[in-house]
Amino acid sequence: MTVQPPYKYDVVGSFLRPDYLKKAREEFAKGTIDASQLKNVEDKAILDLVAKEKEAGLQAVTDGEFRRRYWHLDFLADLDGVEEIKADHWSVHFKGHQPKAATLKIVDKIDFGNPPFLEHFIYLKSIAQDTPCKMTIPSPSMLHLICCVRSEEYAPIERYQDMKVLYHDIAIAYQKAIRAFYDAGCRYLQLDDTSWGEFCDADKRKAYKERGLDLEEIAKAYVDMINLALEAKPEDMTITMHICRGNFRSTWFSSGGYEPVAKTLFGHCKVDGFFLEYDSERSGDFSPLRYIKNQKVVLGLITSKFPELENKEEVKKRIQEAEKYVPKEQLCLSPQCGFSSTEEGNVMTEEEQWTKVKLVKEIAEEVWG
Repeated sequence: MTVQPPYKYDVVGSFLRPDYLKKAREEFAKGTIDASQLKNVEDKAILDLVAKEKEAGLQAVTDGEFRRRYWHLDFLADLDGVEEIKADHWSVHFKGHQPKAATLKIVDKIDFGNPPFLEHFIYLKSIAQDTPCKMTIPSPSMLHLICCVRSEEYAPIERYQDMKVLYHDIAIAYQKAIRAFYDAGCRYLQLDDTSWGEFCDADKRKAYKERGLDLEEIAKAYVDMINLALEAKPEDMTITMHICRGNFRSTWFSSGGYEPVAKTLFGHCKVDGFFLEYDSERSGDFSPLRYIKNQKVVLGLITSKFPELENKEEVKKRIQEAEKYVPKEQLCLSPQCGFSSTEEGNVMTEEEQWTKVKLVKEIAEEVWG
């Protein structure tokens, strides 16, 4: 098995919250416990989770995103110059349940500052001991996507009348984040990103075009911005990207294969690997992978949305199909997304979740030896 991440069997990052953690967060929201008491519960839940991840044989552990409400908003709202605001509804619509609506607004110069996520990683590393730790954060493009693409009311502050300045400031803030996580001991960082899933969706592409947005230019700007952020990456640090089409209570909000973004993203983005959703027909075929260069491709062939187990032989056949475009040694396997992108979690039990992780490991060991 590979020694450097991403690993032949890997996970995206989030895990189902245990009931006692959900209860503590509800009590905190009601004001019946304080932040310190909530942190103690989170610490225990993460300690328990890391033990289960090690027992499952994972080669790197995460904190399950147990301290977050959302996979993205918590981190982005902690950046200097960004505020979380209430929203009447989400600018994207899931095919079923809808999460509690919230959005972001750019109110000042974007900067990294000193968000609590560094402390979150430091705690994870302290309990993981010698096991590598993976940190997940939203991709730089998510801030622009939420504030400037999805929002139809975006009004730039004076500093960001020129969009290039905004792209630059976001990239520099992420450079600082990369260095800060590295200094804290992080060697495996993942950028989670739903923008590319949206840019693959024919209906969304049409709607954005009708609003006068040029997605081709925005996609190129996103890759340039991410690459500028990656200039801060030391040689012994791995940074991957997970591309998602939406994940809330086992629902989704985008469809379509990777072809519309493949040449720009796979051909030019300098991340070390891509975690790609391939668990359903919504993700299209493997032909867009022809643009992959030397990056690893983690095939998300095992769904994290439903408990039913995939057929091992069918998964192996799909890995062989992907080999037509990417050498086998560059391929890896994982669930297609996390199990709990928001604190509510997908519709399955913790036992079913770990059975999915076990399946990923078993197939990977049979395929790669």
